[in-house]
Amino acid sequence: MYEELKINMHDIVGTHDVILITLDTLRLDCAENAFAQGKLPVLSRWLSRSGFERRHTPASFTYAAHQAFLAGFLPTRAHPSPWGRAHPRLFALAFPGSESTTENTYVFSNGASLPEAFVHLGYRSICIGGVGFFNKCNPLGMVLPSLFQDSYWQEEFGVAHKDSTGAQVALACKLLAQSEPRVFMLLNISAIHQPTGHYLPETLPARKDDLASHEAALCYVDHALAPLLDALATRAPAFVIICSDHGTAFGEDGFFGHRHAHPVVMNVPYAHFVVPKA
Repeated sequence: MYEELKINMHDIVGTHDVILITLDTLRLDCAENAFAQGKLPVLSRWLSRSGFERRHTPASFTYAAHQAFLAGFLPTRAHPSPWGRAHPRLFALAFPGSESTTENTYVFSNGASLPEAFVHLGYRSICIGGVGFFNKCNPLGMVLPSLFQDSYWQEEFGVAHKDSTGAQVALACKLLAQSEPRVFMLLNISAIHQPTGHYLPETLPARKDDLASHEAALCYVDHALAPLLDALATRAPAFVIICSDHGTAFGEDGFFGHRHAHPVVMNVPYAHFVVPKA
C-alpha cells in the first residue's frame, strides 16, 4: 500500500494543501494494535484497510527526524526496494546525484527546506509545535520553527497538558480558515510523548508510562484530530502525511526511551492520503 510510484506529486504540489502531522514518539506496535482493535475511528476513515504502513525513520529522536523530514526525507519503506535503487521520495530539494527521485517525485528548484520551497510556490508555511524542540523558549527551540513563515507554540501545546492536541487542532483550524493561499503545515503532536499516564482512567493506580498509557494517548489524539480533518475538507483538496518521528522503549532488551536504534524506536507508523472536497 501507499505505493509512491503510483502517486504523481506533480498532481499534488500547487493544487493541494500539504499537511504533515507528526505523532511524536508513537510506536508502530501501538498504532497497529489500536487500529486492529477499532480504537482509532477517526483515522480509520482515511487509512487503508490494513492501517498504517511500517517504515524506517531517518533518526531516533525528534530534532534529527524533523530536520530530515523538512529536507524531504520522510520515513522510508521498511522492505527492500524491488527496483534495484533507493525507495523513491514524494518531495525532494534539488541536489545532484539523488537516487531517491523519480519522474513522480516533486523536485523543488528553490529552497533549502520544504517550508522555504513551498513558499517559493506561493504557499503559506505554518508550524504548530508540540514538544520542547518547538517551544521557542531558547535558541535550540527556535531552529525548527524558524524554518516557517508562521510558527506557534504555547504551554498548552506541551507534553504535560492533557488536552494539548485539542488546543493545537483548534489553532490549526483557525489558521486554515484565515489562510487564502494554499498552506504547508507541520503539526507536531506532543500528547503521545511521555508523560502519558494522565490518559489512563482515574480509577487505575498511578504508574509509570507504559504501552497502555501510550495507547490511551493515541486514542485521545485520534478523537482530537477530527475537527482538523473536517476543516481540511472545507478547503480541499489536501494531501495529508501522518507519521511518527520515532518510537520509544519501555524496557525492551533493557532499553528505555529513545535516541538509540532499537527496533521499537526505528520502526514507525506512516500513512498519506488525500482529503477531497466535502
